[in-house]
Amino acid sequence: MAQRWKKAGSLTTGGMSLNVFTQDEMDAIHRATLEVLEHTGVLIGSPEARALLVEAGASVIDEDIVRFPQWMVADAVSCAPETLLLAGRTPDRDVVLDSTRVMFTNFGEAVYLIDPDTGEVRNTTKKDVEKLTRVVDALDVIPVCERMAGAQDYPEQVAELHNYEALLMNTTKHVFTGGGNGKLTQYMIDMAKAAVGEENFEERCPVTFNTCPISPLKLTADVCEVIMTAARNGATVNVLSMGMAGGSTPGNLPGGLVVHNCEALAGLVLAQTTRRGAKFIYGSSSTAMDLRYGAAVVGTPELAVLNAGVAAMARYYKLPSWAAGG
Repeated sequence: MAQRWKKAGSLTTGGMSLNVFTQDEMDAIHRATLEVLEHTGVLIGSPEARALLVEAGASVIDEDIVRFPQWMVADAVSCAPETLLLAGRTPDRDVVLDSTRVMFTNFGEAVYLIDPDTGEVRNTTKKDVEKLTRVVDALDVIPVCERMAGAQDYPEQVAELHNYEALLMNTTKHVFTGGGNGKLTQYMIDMAKAAVGEENFEERCPVTFNTCPISPLKLTADVCEVIMTAARNGATVNVLSMGMAGGSTPGNLPGGLVVHNCEALAGLVLAQTTRRGAKFIYGSSSTAMDLRYGAAVVGTPELAVLNAGVAAMARYYKLPSWAAGG
């Protein structure tokens, strides 16, 4: 039987909670998002994606800016699954993900590592990915496995394939990894089918593809391709906005969440336009920018509050969510 982790988000008389918005405030963020999507639009870098969206009811300005009517957003939200089965390579590792149950995964992606033998700081390799994957596989408190490092000893054009091979061969947990682009995503789906078989693959796809818009308000061609390829194959896509408050998004919490929300919902509309009922996660690795150094900050109160807001908005839309931690 699939694992169901502890429920969260219910109001109780005791314990600690972080409720950053009232219902009225979430309604206001939603209305502001609809206004931006309808009147400002989002850059959609893929001609194929633009054509699909226009055929479904969107409009294009300035060649690649797509405007989304409000009804189109509402329809996409209404047909997205509220609950997902994150299938393991073996059924005993299956996990149920929905908008009210909380679970944890490892963080990613490390690009440097302190060599345990020499103490040297060096670039990560495929062998590192393999070893770290085995560590995550052994930890019962982490029910799914995210790519935690990169195979930098392989060319960038194929590194994602080597990352996924290292993950696939060293854990039976459900895997989250970067999609790269449409071609690489399809190759990884073919690898997954070879591992688990094609029968019932859409119900038991063992991999979710992360893909990151560029803030503010840009879904590149690669991002669009990952979304469309995952949807067509029955795989889950995690559209993972990475805005920096005070940098690529407004410095205040509601303003930053409006930009994040526009990017996530634009990805959702594209997924549902590609295939109605496509499996989708409302993701975020958004944080604040350190104005002294121009760098993203993690492990801060700002990140915690921002991603508590992300989780609240995901529950508002009844979507499974993924939010950055410390």
